Amino acid sequence: MSMPSEHRGPRPARVEVTGTGTASATPDVVRVALGIRCDSEGVAAALSAAADTVRQVSAAARAHGLADRDIASTSASVQPRWNNDGSAVAGYTAYHQLTLLVRSLPSLNDLVDAVADAAGNALVIDGITLDLAERGPLAEHAREAAFDDAQDKAQQYAALAGARLGRVLAVVEGGGVPGFEPMAGRRDAMMSMKASAGGMPVEAGEHSVGATVRVAWELVPE
Repeated sequence: MSMPSEHRGPRPARVEVTGTGTASATPDVVRVALGIRCDSEGVAAALSAAADTVRQVSAAARAHGLADRDIASTSASVQPRWNNDGSAVAGYTAYHQLTLLVRSLPSLNDLVDAVADAAGNALVIDGITLDLAERGPLAEHAREAAFDDAQDKAQQYAALAGARLGRVLAVVEGGGVPGFEPMAGRRDAMMSMKASAGGMPVEAGEHSVGATVRVAWELVPE
């Protein structure tokens, strides 16, 4: 025995549009990814040299205002170094990566100077990225702008169709994309800038977030 089909009414008239929005703010923190690279004939000596340098760099960072929570080890490794023809191990290289979170942009130059002095030629700058300490509010503003954009379009279409907007039937977020490109450099570039300018000048610029949303409204006859 078949079950009776569920009665469904006609699908209400609807308008469905896509809205986009952006929001911008000046970055207020800098994330510095740096590496400590130490070469030695043996594994133990390479690791010991890297550990000593990391301690010196961390101490220099703390002396320039960074808290313990702003200094993080992100990776560590030790690898053999081969001779020119690759036939024998010539020594070992220990590598330790740290990330420093600088919450005061004006202090960046002094911090870079201090870290470079503490690490010497063992220092590698893997990347410098300007960011926001709190991204949530910026993303919220971008979503609000996207929804407003969608609503403006839908109201225009409704008026053209001789109707008005009713209840919202569906909301689908398309995502948001940061609009900032990180600045990166290697140790040699960093050291040359330090020598010529007394540090690493960084322009904050703006950090932008974009959002896209697809919204459907019921169309109500006027």
